[in-house]
Amino acid sequence: MSNQTQASWVPVSPDSDFPIQNLPYGIAQLPGRRGAVMATIIGDQVVDLAALLKVGAFDGIALPATVFKQNTLNAFIGLGRDLTAATRARLSACLSAVESSFSLLARRHADHILVPVSQAHMLMPLQVGDYTDFYSSREHATNVGMMFRDPAHALLPNWLHLPVGYHGRSSSIVVSDTPIRRPAGQYLPAGADQPAFGPSQRMDFELEMAFVIGKPTNLGQTICVDEAADYMFGMVLFNDWSARDLQQWEYVPLGPFLGKNFGSTISPWIVTMDALEPYRVAAPVQDPAPLPYLVERNRFTLDIQLEVTLSASGLAPQCISRSNFKYLYWTMAQQLAHHTVNGCNMRVGDLLASGTISGPAEDSLGSMLEICWKGTRPITLADGSTRVFLHDGDTLTLTGVCSQTGLPRIGFGLCSGTITPHEYSS
Repeated sequence: MSNQTQASWVPVSPDSDFPIQNLPYGIAQLPGRRGAVMATIIGDQVVDLAALLKVGAFDGIALPATVFKQNTLNAFIGLGRDLTAATRARLSACLSAVESSFSLLARRHADHILVPVSQAHMLMPLQVGDYTDFYSSREHATNVGMMFRDPAHALLPNWLHLPVGYHGRSSSIVVSDTPIRRPAGQYLPAGADQPAFGPSQRMDFELEMAFVIGKPTNLGQTICVDEAADYMFGMVLFNDWSARDLQQWEYVPLGPFLGKNFGSTISPWIVTMDALEPYRVAAPVQDPAPLPYLVERNRFTLDIQLEVTLSASGLAPQCISRSNFKYLYWTMAQQLAHHTVNGCNMRVGDLLASGTISGPAEDSLGSMLEICWKGTRPITLADGSTRVFLHDGDTLTLTGVCSQTGLPRIGFGLCSGTITPHEYSS
């Protein structure tokens, strides 16, 4: 039975993000278990991998005895692709509707290894040592350039020649459903020539995705663009919350600081690159051609349909953007090759984020800054209220799905965060 048509003995709804072809990894607190465990999810059931290991489901695979009882996925990812791929294949055999010794074993212990997702508390899946945020959407970079610079020269001279990026703050990356406190800082009020201090008045989201480094490099080592995929373990949804007024005042000359480092949200499940393999598509043509170290022999990106919903207090979620990962001008391979071309080392669990993913249509913009065009085009909610930036109590949710005819639906779950008020003393 092919991977595309394989079914599971665990019931899975056709519109689930998590069929047997997905099997992402996360860290969960489960009822009746002491401490956190590594888990996967199928349909609406979380699978306790530590419990599966205990009953012998991974016999024959050289897994450390405690690898599934860690607080993060780093140790498992660090085992290398041979072992992580073997683990995923065994998981598939355990959960498959095709009868085998492994599926029979898993069925016998179903009551112990399966937990309804409603009873699972998902934790931050990674210890993120370093985090880099890129700026890889041509549409987004052009829109921002038109707003703040000469529209005829929206892109800065370097943008078409390299994947622009900056190093962010890893300590403030949090898992979905963690509240995000409105930051305070300096900003320049409209018409003023001196800054003021207070809570940000221009809270924004950024629709992004990030990939997880699965293989380390040494200081001084570079990664060839055509070998970059070997260093990628999986992907998550990523919301790089932004305080636009703080950002605008502080970013010259050294770039983002307080306007960015107060919080970024990721989805709890890491979808493996193996699961995403069938959804490769051609990446946008680059003109001018990049320098040789960024030229890919087999240039590809991924067809991941993205959606953003805004939910104000008491209102149902309202879709405010639909975009796609495939729009990005600079690919993940180019980002990683450029990041390491100077010898910068990578560590397992590092996150490299895409930057805001905006598309060519008006309904495919990846930030409030663009959707409302710097505050000049308010969006109207169901109760008649309007938004140009996010209010306290607003919940922003990102979703991502791979869905093509003849292929299973592969999703990332939810990446949500709610803005809470900032209490400060002046």
